Amino acid sequence: MDGGMRVHLQRSRFGSAHALLGVTVVALLAALSATTLNGQRGGVFRESRDHPAIRYSNGPTTDAVTALNDAVQAGDLELAFEPTTGYLHSILTALNVPVESQVTVFSQTSFQANRISPENPRAIFFNDTVAVGWVRGGDVLEIASLDPTQGVLFFSIDQKPVERPQIQRNDRCLACHLSWDTLGVPGLITLNTLPMPDDPNAYAVGWTTDHRSPLSDRWGSWYVTGAPPALSHLGNTAEPMEYLPGGPSDPAPELATLEGLFDLSGYPTPYSDIVAMLVLEHRNHMTNLVVRIGWEARVVGHAPQTTGGTSRDQPQIDLADTAEELVDYLLFIDEAPLPAGLRSTSGFAERFSAQGPFDNQTRSLHQLDLGGRLLRYPCSPLIYAAAFDALLPEALAAVYERMWTVLSGAAPEPRYERLSREDRLAIVEILRETKTTLPEYFHGDVL
Repeated sequence: MDGGMRVHLQRSRFGSAHALLGVTVVALLAALSATTLNGQRGGVFRESRDHPAIRYSNGPTTDAVTALNDAVQAGDLELAFEPTTGYLHSILTALNVPVESQVTVFSQTSFQANRISPENPRAIFFNDTVAVGWVRGGDVLEIASLDPTQGVLFFSIDQKPVERPQIQRNDRCLACHLSWDTLGVPGLITLNTLPMPDDPNAYAVGWTTDHRSPLSDRWGSWYVTGAPPALSHLGNTAEPMEYLPGGPSDPAPELATLEGLFDLSGYPTPYSDIVAMLVLEHRNHMTNLVVRIGWEARVVGHAPQTTGGTSRDQPQIDLADTAEELVDYLLFIDEAPLPAGLRSTSGFAERFSAQGPFDNQTRSLHQLDLGGRLLRYPCSPLIYAAAFDALLPEALAAVYERMWTVLSGAAPEPRYERLSREDRLAIVEILRETKTTLPEYFHGDVL
């Protein structure tokens, strides 16, 4: 692993690298890369996911997918099975996941790796708290769901027609989705891998990205539609490439749609929308930050209390530091600049921006900008997620206090200068009308 956080994995003598790019290799890519490509990294959750305060494996769950499965098993809801796509459309409809969110990736980064290729990419669909992965011809649908207290849960549903299909927890996903890159909690990542040559001595190269990463370092082995001409990124090619992080790169092939690249039978749309990609990357890391501070607060609250000192069993967790990292990301303080000319070819941007809640000026934190930055009002809409409101009071207090320090204009650090007073005031005004748990001090003056 070099300074650019590239991870190299040599092909096995006993099989091709493409066969290896399943769970084992992806788990190593995720575990070893340990940071986003631009070198930014904060803290990680260091306790067990089954710490008594967490009980990830067997604690009670109330997420949308658990509720859906309960409804199916009770006979209150039927899931329709269709040729080619199986339960995909029924699941998307039941979970309110828009087909316009479709993005496609052809790296073999799934436990269904042997079915994924540039001619048969994996399609991912998502909303703020649920993601669904579909592989044409695959054995299962893969689903991730953000539970209000337990964090990101992983599920699968067999692609076989039965009267009451079971949506089951699938912790095999943790081989990839529990690492330094997910902040030590079961979480979400956007993984980039460079296409590999057909060479038995070749290496797999991969890293994770989020909204802080330069576009030139993103989307290796992803298809991307709607990018402006001459934009440099790593998507839209299955050809092997030489690449140095942060170095010059050629413009990527421009795609308006996926038509003509491969057989689109079964794919709900002919797009892999660039705006959906941008939202997905933000949302993935934001989710992990919310889960981490929630788990840390629960561990701190569970630790033995002592008088006259700190128990040696007391976890060394500073919620204020964790909150600062979360708030910086929530408010897009380190967002990489976006170019002009981004187009949502699938209709995703219109659907995403139409979401509320709205204030009395019809402003919403879901509204997109795309004129140099992602959001019109740079504050993550995941602030409305049930997992955010379910944070313990100590965690919520730490996050809100840091948010107000930044939004009120009291934060002295130069990095906050990029957030104009106009932006800060708009965010505060929107939150005052749309966020019921907002502390009273958010009604103070914005400097």
